[in-house]
Amino acid sequence: MGKITGFLEVERLSEAYEAPAGRLKHWREFVVRLPDDQAGKQAARCMDCGIPFCNNGCPVNNVIPDFNDLVYRQDWHTAIDVLHSTNNFPEFTGRICPAPCEAACTLNINNDAVGIKSIEHAIIDKAWDEGWVKPQPSTQKTGKKIAVVGSGPAGLACAQQLARVGHDVTVFEKNDRIGGLLRYGIPDFKLEKALIDRRIEQMKAEGVTFKPSHYIGDAANAPAHDLTIKTPEALDKEFDAIVLSGGAETPRDLPVQGRELDGVMYAMDFLRPQNKVNAGDKVAGQVLAKGKHVVVIGGGDTGSDCVGTSNRHGAKSVTQIELMPRPPEEENKPLTWPYWPLKLRTSSSHDEGAERDWAITTKSIVGKNGKVEKLVAARVEWIKDEASGQLRMQEVKGSEFDLKADLVLLAMGFVAPVSQVLKAFGVEADARGNARANTDDYRTGVDKVFAAGDMRRGQSLVVWAIREGRQCARSVDEFLMGSSVLPR
Repeated sequence: MGKITGFLEVERLSEAYEAPAGRLKHWREFVVRLPDDQAGKQAARCMDCGIPFCNNGCPVNNVIPDFNDLVYRQDWHTAIDVLHSTNNFPEFTGRICPAPCEAACTLNINNDAVGIKSIEHAIIDKAWDEGWVKPQPSTQKTGKKIAVVGSGPAGLACAQQLARVGHDVTVFEKNDRIGGLLRYGIPDFKLEKALIDRRIEQMKAEGVTFKPSHYIGDAANAPAHDLTIKTPEALDKEFDAIVLSGGAETPRDLPVQGRELDGVMYAMDFLRPQNKVNAGDKVAGQVLAKGKHVVVIGGGDTGSDCVGTSNRHGAKSVTQIELMPRPPEEENKPLTWPYWPLKLRTSSSHDEGAERDWAITTKSIVGKNGKVEKLVAARVEWIKDEASGQLRMQEVKGSEFDLKADLVLLAMGFVAPVSQVLKAFGVEADARGNARANTDDYRTGVDKVFAAGDMRRGQSLVVWAIREGRQCARSVDEFLMGSSVLPR
């Protein structure tokens, strides 16, 4: 490494945030990337640790020590080449990835981990600023045509890789804009959509064709009437290979009394319209949190996004509840390192204002005249079953209480991709409702149909979707050409 004692001399420095009072007045990103000199100092903290566990902690296997060393030496141009060698879209992961690489950092055993995510953010943003991110069109065409169904991170990564080796790739998306859940799911204050748009322009220059507002499947199952419908049979005739890369869009429901009340809704039905409004669309009947007591059920990232969005709407109060117990403030590093640890995570949205509570179960939802008014909840404890060793939930006697609620947002995760798509293609689903395909070749049981990302593995991280899209692209290339130069 460039500075062998850097980790002893330099303390971790996190990226700066705009203060909550200011950022709540707009929908833009508010994280300020590290200046070049500060990024270099942070990169100097990367140890010559011998075995860089961060590489394996990162799902796309970013070559982290190498780009850290390059940033320390201020060789930014080579650093972006190294970063792009494993990750098609570091501007996405540098913003919204939870950074499992940092959990696996050797320095994290007894110190603050290297700020890998902030360094990645600095590299890619500087590369765009300097004009180093350019289209990489293939010099030769193979004559093979590939359809990619779904334009989230898995589909985009797969499409870009295949286009760069000369295939003609068409990406189909049911929404009116490209980007999948990157576009309509992640709030703009975490990921501004211009970042997606400029990647789309790059990919168009590389030969990728994009077809938004196209639904692949049976017309009877199309989510809207203004979509162009293409059947799997039509795709089979037109294309040499088909990749299913849609997201896990089937939300987990809450089957309690009062679920049907007005004001009780899935998180994505609350978040998606705001993305559209921010893009300049007029959305009829948008549900706003302004002046309301909001209860968010679910403690993950989607729940956090609901908190941030509700605060920007001007909610009267926001309460987020979670069924599982409150995690510890700090992880047990000797027990968990280098794996992803269980510990309390506080997002920027929580810092903007929210009450949080754990080990809470929802017993019923109560309303008047068809409109939600309160949530009836109780405290639970998790007891280890001596026979099976598994934890089981038990309500705490006499712990029932009410939460005032004008809006209840269900953010308990997603259980599977849209089942109609798999059924339309005749693709077998696994026990969890995902497309049955392995990671050796990503092939389904249907000839020339592949599956990757959430469609195959279920709800997961953007970085896992990029990994699967890239690996699936290599498998498709091998299937069509007999061999592939694409990285595994």
